[in-house]
Amino acid sequence: MTRRLDDAVLADVDRRLSAADAQLVNRYPGDDGRRQPIHTVYIPGNRYTATMPADWGATALAAAKDAGGLDAVASLVGASTGTDCEPETLASLVENKLTTEPIEDLRIDFEDGYGTFDDATEDADVEAAIAALRVALDAGTSTPFVGTRFKCFEAGTRARGLRTLDMFVSGLVESGGLPDGLTLTLPKVTSVDQVEAMAEVASALEVANDLPAGRIRFEVQVETPQAILGADGRAPVAQFIHAGAGRVSSLHYGTYDYSASLGIAAAYQSMEHPAADHAKNVMQLAVAGTGVHMSDGSTNILPVGEPDNVAMAWKLHARLVRRHLERGIYQGWDMHPAQLVTRYLATYAFYRGAFAPAAIRLRNYVHRLDSTVMDEPATARALANVIHRGSVCGALTVDEIETATDLSMSSVRGIALGRTTRSNQ
Repeated sequence: MTRRLDDAVLADVDRRLSAADAQLVNRYPGDDGRRQPIHTVYIPGNRYTATMPADWGATALAAAKDAGGLDAVASLVGASTGTDCEPETLASLVENKLTTEPIEDLRIDFEDGYGTFDDATEDADVEAAIAALRVALDAGTSTPFVGTRFKCFEAGTRARGLRTLDMFVSGLVESGGLPDGLTLTLPKVTSVDQVEAMAEVASALEVANDLPAGRIRFEVQVETPQAILGADGRAPVAQFIHAGAGRVSSLHYGTYDYSASLGIAAAYQSMEHPAADHAKNVMQLAVAGTGVHMSDGSTNILPVGEPDNVAMAWKLHARLVRRHLERGIYQGWDMHPAQLVTRYLATYAFYRGAFAPAAIRLRNYVHRLDSTVMDEPATARALANVIHRGSVCGALTVDEIETATDLSMSSVRGIALGRTTRSNQ
């Protein structure tokens, strides 16, 4: 082989790129393997009870029963999303989910869903919520992820928001400690400065409560135009992640605040409006490679009232859930117990529909079997990722995954996280 560049050239390139290399590793570490819930449920802070998750699950099952059963609703979901949904299998899996873990992520809301009250009233409601949550935590009946949304850091609500945040975190510590799945939500962010301030508040709370550094993380709600496009032409939402000093865990899109702030008429405010898609496309680019999660928003068309209205709302919700899953957004918001029916049916149908072809391609890739598809390592990670996500939320069982892929579940997870390579055999 002929080479005319000596080692000094490589050394110079290494020198020139060393800072960029370090920055890439620091800013884009990739998926850290933590679980992402498939949805978030918001409940007003003065309405939260220790039995609320189980109550929502029971209400969801009752709504499905009134409509002919989960298998009948599963068929409705299949028709509205154009998928072969295995109604009986889906009904069995979703019934188990609604019985054992009806809500994956719960936010006790002291912002828009709660309203504005005097300090004494909100203080009392925060204390009552902490007491109820402690009962659920001690009984093992709380949701895997739980936390609070407090009022935003704009001047008019900043003091009240910080007061509630302090009371909630410090009260939980005092009553027995923070739950592993603690999630705090900073809403209506309009500047990088607010994210930096929240990071400082998190640090101060850790010091005040004798917590390990970095224990408190938070998610940012993207519901203002200033988060997507700054006055300088930049995308502040991308800066939020890095300004949070490792504390930003997720970005959540706020459908209705964002739509209203752009002057979109109420009848046309939707998760699928072009303006919503633009915002979420920017958010998706911002989180790529950072390990920060992302969530779509909600629909306020609720499955309540007359049967025709319930069916229409379920069809819409199922289609919107399917839509964001197909676009690589694996989480959304739910606003009513009956929406849990289509949240799980549509989500499970998505993962089960993707499973068989993904399992075959992953098996062929890892074991170097003959195939009509030549997959790249990045595609293998995507194949493993959809299977792993399906397992975590309950759509797929370990036995069917290991049988179809001829791989252990730990191997599938390792490939999804980019930590396991294909077989050398």
